[in-house]
Amino acid sequence: MSNNLKKGGDEAEFAKPLYVPIKRRSFFMYAGATAGATALLLSGCDDDDNGGSMPAGTVNLGSGDVGVLNYAYALEQLEAAFYAQVVSNAAFNTAFTNADERTALMAIAKHEAIHRDFFKAAIPAASVIPGLTPNFSTINFADRASVLTTARTFEDLGVGAYNGAGRLIGDTPAGKNYLLLAGKIVSVEARHAAYVRDLITPGSFAGSDVVNAQGLDQGLTPAIVLAAAQPFIRETINGSNIGS
Repeated sequence: MSNNLKKGGDEAEFAKPLYVPIKRRSFFMYAGATAGATALLLSGCDDDDNGGSMPAGTVNLGSGDVGVLNYAYALEQLEAAFYAQVVSNAAFNTAFTNADERTALMAIAKHEAIHRDFFKAAIPAASVIPGLTPNFSTINFADRASVLTTARTFEDLGVGAYNGAGRLIGDTPAGKNYLLLAGKIVSVEARHAAYVRDLITPGSFAGSDVVNAQGLDQGLTPAIVLAAAQPFIRETINGSNIGS
């Protein structure tokens, strides 16, 4: 199995490129990052204890900026695996009979794979969390409503996670670079969320459940995000030290 979120046995050939790590140079070309982003990869991160005495089956995201990056990496692994399963499922064409919807979902799948591979490359090898194992047993990938409802959950969760994690990044030159790139990624995630929400209910792209009366999107704490994501990940994710 892949060292990224491991694929289900029914995934087709299409999904394979989504699990091939992209080169760092390629990511920066896609993301439009500059020399400042390159510095992000080369700069040191906070010391991090990624193992310790954690129980078997538990993944510790770590502390400091590394903990925040691992947090984002865990969520991107989840999204990348979900969309790879969506677009490679044998029932994809019958669940999504609209060609435009299929094209958009395939584009989202590629975006999430790029995001996942970026974080894996950006985190020091000694501190990066391992590939996680998804639990998609509650999702009916042959049913459009089931897929879109789950996609909305993941996309809204991702946007809220990025918005809430910004304050946890250290006030350092490296931290500023992290925030710069996180801003580029969360804006893409928000585009995904708006599109998926409107596929479910037209006009709900900025519903009051995600955008408040001041026109601001929600920011979620790691505890809330991880509690919502945990049922879809077989390992237990410990994020108690993120940003500390």
